[in-house]
This record gives sequence, structure tokens and C-alpha cells, in this order.
Amino acid sequence: MKKIFFTALIAVLSMTMADAAKKPQKDLFPDGTEIPEWFHKNESVDLSKLGTQYKLTDNAIYADGRIHTAEIQALIDKAAANGGGVIVVPQGIYMTGGLHFKQGTHLYLEDGATLMGSDFIGDYPLGKTRIEGETCTYFGALINADGLDGFTISGKGTIDGNGLRYHKQFWLRRKWNRQCTNKDEQRPRLVYVSNCKNVQIEGVKLQNSAFWTTHIYNSQNVKLLGLRIYSLGKPDDTKGPSTDAIDLDVVKNVLVKNCYMSVNDDAVAIKGGKGPYADAFKKDYPGVKIPEESIGNGVNENIIIEDCEYGFSHGCLTLGSESVHSRNIILRRINISTMGNNLLWLKMRPDTPQLYEYITVEDIKGSVKNFILVAPWKQFYDLKGRKDSPLSFSDHITMRRCDVDCNVFFNVAKQDEVYKLSNFTFEDLNVTANKKDFHPEYVDGFNYKNVNVK
Repeated sequence: MKKIFFTALIAVLSMTMADAAKKPQKDLFPDGTEIPEWFHKNESVDLSKLGTQYKLTDNAIYADGRIHTAEIQALIDKAAANGGGVIVVPQGIYMTGGLHFKQGTHLYLEDGATLMGSDFIGDYPLGKTRIEGETCTYFGALINADGLDGFTISGKGTIDGNGLRYHKQFWLRRKWNRQCTNKDEQRPRLVYVSNCKNVQIEGVKLQNSAFWTTHIYNSQNVKLLGLRIYSLGKPDDTKGPSTDAIDLDVVKNVLVKNCYMSVNDDAVAIKGGKGPYADAFKKDYPGVKIPEESIGNGVNENIIIEDCEYGFSHGCLTLGSESVHSRNIILRRINISTMGNNLLWLKMRPDTPQLYEYITVEDIKGSVKNFILVAPWKQFYDLKGRKDSPLSFSDHITMRRCDVDCNVFFNVAKQDEVYKLSNFTFEDLNVTANKKDFHPEYVDGFNYKNVNVK
């Protein structure tokens, strides 16, 4: 009887263990909180559900080489006034300057369609905007969406920034003035989404931007799916300066999935603000008047970049150079098909208080120059009269299950007077490096196992 009982008990336990093994593991953010189902439900934009379709050619807007900014903007305004709808770009190349979408309006580009930006900066009106970690007056983007709920860009067509002339002018100006900033040589971004929620940009090609390609500011619940983002990267005066693929700036809940990115700067850059009082939104500075450009700074949280392919970029995932507080960020299942500069790049500005925490990089394959780069970033350094340098922190940084070739494995500078590093974890790394120096003592609490560097 006892034998039968124990046999039955073992069978039950075996079934329970088998069921537990089959049960999918919870998908967690680096801080241990569960990733919401929103990140896993990725339905394509349904053109039939976007309302009335306003095709350009049905409204006397043709692919005739002329700039049609006023006509396309009037069509967007008409759609908004009539309860919403979708602007449909048919096959052909349609020229325009800056366009501003309204609530209820969308953009759809048919296969073979190209919306081409003007290469004259005067076609992009000035306005209050957000650029390089500051709130200021600057030129609008080619596609602008501000304060919208439910905005979409979709289709199989192309949005082309026509950036070659801007690029040549920038490098010419840099030869004349080495201190020329990105904003000094006026250039429009390609897509700028600000103060929005429930946004989906899907399927289209975003290419040849004059400046940043996709800039998302102060927005939440944003999905970038199946995009091809490209800019010129030739080693001459035509390469696209600062043509970041995706800039995330004070955002919450962002998914970047199944995208291809090859640009002459960072693939995904996490922004959020810069300057000696950049964290004033969460901290009081008695007796200090906070600069106007710091208004609008904030936290980035809950960002996932997954299942993407990278061509060339300066940084696969870069935090900074304008970032105050960024947390719960995952870069995973990435294939780097062309050698880039840095897999994970933590830019530590000595003139800005920064906190980068709960960052995970996992399941990466390919080649980069630096597996991890952590160093002070002093471009246009300015304490703006502050006497002490603000201290910054990088905490709970995890890199695991990576199979990568690189020049330098651990390119980390120790500067305790500028920033503190803590709670790093390296697991199951298979790395081939020209320089394999490894200094876990630079980090307060470094856990590492199965780290194979040869």
C-alpha cells in the first residue's frame, strides 16, 4: 500500500514539475516589475479604420516636383475639421515642407510612395520645440504631431528628408568653424512627436533625414514597428551628421520592434535634459532661478528595443548626452550586421546630474568597437555659473547572453568625482576582443559569471 502511495505521489510531483516547466516565465523589466501585456500586443494599423481617405492626387496634389506644403496642410486641416481621416500618399514623389497633423488625422504611404522634404530650411517654420535636451525656439520637423491621441503613420512607402544639401552645408561650416553646433547649421528633423499618447509608426522607410530622424518627446504608449531607418554614412562630406535613428526624450512605455537602423550617429539615444540644474523637475534648488531651457526635462522609463537589425551606428543603445533620469530599459535580441562603434554607451556629462538605472542588454550578436563604453562627455560643457559639479550615477546595469566581436571589451573610465558605478552584472558572455582589459573594481558591486573573453 505504501509503495502504491509513494508511486502515485512521485507521479503527481513529476506532472507538477512538468507543468511548471511548460508554464511561460514572466517577462520582467530590469527592476523586477512585470512588463504589461501592451508590449506584446502589436496589431498592424488597419487603414479601413482610420476614417475618410484623402488621397493627394484626388485633391489636385501631384508628383510634379513642386513644393506642396500649403496644399497638403490644407488637406490635413480639412480632414481634422470633418472629424478626422487619413492622408494617403500614392505612388510617386511628392515634395513638401513641414506638415502639422491634427487630432484624428493620420498618414498612410502606399507602396512606391515617397513624401520628400524640401532642402530649403525656410520651408520649416520656427516654433517652440524640444531639441538637444532643451526647450527652445527652433525649426519644425518634416512630420509634426503635437498633443494627439491615437496618431499613426503606416504603409510601405517612404518619408525622405532629402538631407544631402544640409549635410554638405554642415561639414563645410565645420571646416570654417570647428565649434559649430548642431543647431548653428539649421536643419529640420524628419519626424517629431510631442505630448502625444497611443502612437504607432509602422512599416514605412524613414531615410536621409537632415538631422535627427525620429524624435519622440514627452509622450507615452508609443510603438515603432517594422521601420527601416537609414541615413548616409559615407566617410566624406556627404555623411549625415547627427542623424540618430530614434531619440527618446521624456517618454514612458515605448516599444521599438523589428526595425532596421543604419545611421551616422546613435541608433537609439535616450534623452531627457541637460545642464547643471536639469533635475529641477524633481529637486528644489533654493535661491536658484532655473533656466528656461530646462523646463520640460523629465524621466524616461519602460523602454524595450527588441528583434532589430543594426547596420552602422555610433551607439546601439546610448544614454545621453542629454539625459537626466532613465530607468527600466531593455535592448534584446539584436543582430549587428555592420560593425558599429558601441554596444552600450553611457555618456556621463560632468555638467549634468544623471541617474541611469535598471538597464539590460541581452541576446546580442555581431561586431562593435566597444562592448561597453562609460566615460565623461564634455561636448559644449557648461556649468552655467554653478560652483560644484553635479554627481551622476549608473546603477543596476546588466549585460548577458551576448556573442560579440569587439576591439575593446571594457572601455570604462573610473572618475569617482564625476560619476559612481554600482551593481553591474555580466553573465554568459562570449566575446572576442583585441583589448580585453577588465576592471570590476571600478564598480561598487560587480557580479559576473561565465564571462569568456578571448
